[in-house]
Amino acid sequence: MKRILMSVRDGRGFDIVLVAFPLGFLFLMAGLPLIYNVVMSFQEVDMFSLGTFSRPFVGFKNYTDLFAQPETLPILYNTVIFVTGSIAGQFLIGFGLALFFWVNFPGASWMRGLFLVSWVMPGLVVGAIWNWILSGDFGVLNFILRESGIISGNIFWRSDPHYSLYAVIIANIWLGTSFNMILLSVGLAGIPADLYEAAELDGANVWQRFWTITLPMMRSTIGAIIALGLIFTLQQFDLFAAITSGGPNNSSNVTQYWAWDLSFRQYDFAKGATISVIMIVFVMFASVVYVRSTRHEVRG
Repeated sequence: MKRILMSVRDGRGFDIVLVAFPLGFLFLMAGLPLIYNVVMSFQEVDMFSLGTFSRPFVGFKNYTDLFAQPETLPILYNTVIFVTGSIAGQFLIGFGLALFFWVNFPGASWMRGLFLVSWVMPGLVVGAIWNWILSGDFGVLNFILRESGIISGNIFWRSDPHYSLYAVIIANIWLGTSFNMILLSVGLAGIPADLYEAAELDGANVWQRFWTITLPMMRSTIGAIIALGLIFTLQQFDLFAAITSGGPNNSSNVTQYWAWDLSFRQYDFAKGATISVIMIVFVMFASVVYVRSTRHEVRG
């Protein structure tokens, strides 16, 4: 122990201290709750045993009971639709905006900054704004679609089972597009201009330069953005709480909101923990993809 203290005092062990404190903080604030959640998914938990760690062990009963419920598969399907639609929409629109601002026309900087407003706004505030936009009686979106001749009558986005999930997807795309745009803009800025000049001299048109230079050079950035998008989308809770509350009749319910509903409305903490563990598996997969996508950038 004395040798360790002496090494820290001499500066040789100071790097260990710098690493130990953040790791200890992460373990206390994230590691222990994660372990507790995993253990709880294999136990029988109720209101009276919530305050103790020693509870009856039930094995995989919570998992089998969860998948035996009739609403499980539809909610999982909603989650897949929500994640796929959100990531695709955010990426395509964000990539289009990044390419648009890449031209660097006068005023591009402050216009790009305006798009960041959606990203810095709290999710509940965004949900409140889109509640007004998606209102069936006086919503702005219905007005625009009706005046454009696309629809003849109002669509009740939040209360119609056919549209409720897509209402949250639209709001989430708006929320995350600016984040995609900024990261993709950084990736585009890292492509050497010499490659485009050489390709243009060789007679390559705009589409050929995009497919042979831009996309291959952006591969790691795109992989990182999709992985981060999966993580952020699976964490999205505020929009569901503010816009649809998972209804009507679970038509817009997804796993993250269902886990909260089971735990803090129905007080079925074991099944709520079980859903969280299932989501952790997908988040870990996305984390591995993100690390592999950025590995060579860190080394370079």
